[in-house]
Amino acid sequence: MLEVNKNYVLDANQNPIAVQIPIAEFEKIEEILEDYGLATLMEEVSDEETMSKEEARSYLKSLQNNNVES
Repeated sequence: MLEVNKNYVLDANQNPIAVQIPIAEFEKIEEILEDYGLATLMEEVSDEETMSKEEARSYLKSLQNNNVES
């Protein structure tokens, strides 16, 4: 489990209103969330038909052409 070093930010009434964490730990949390999201998306489409290499290149090219024309 990832250990997170937290510093609580308190308001004038000593109620916690925010948390500060080191940037390296924040970046690690972002990486974990992105990996989880990617794995979830991959699982969702695992039953879908796959494209050949040429189909994928053609599709990518069409996306790029549509983006340039807009």
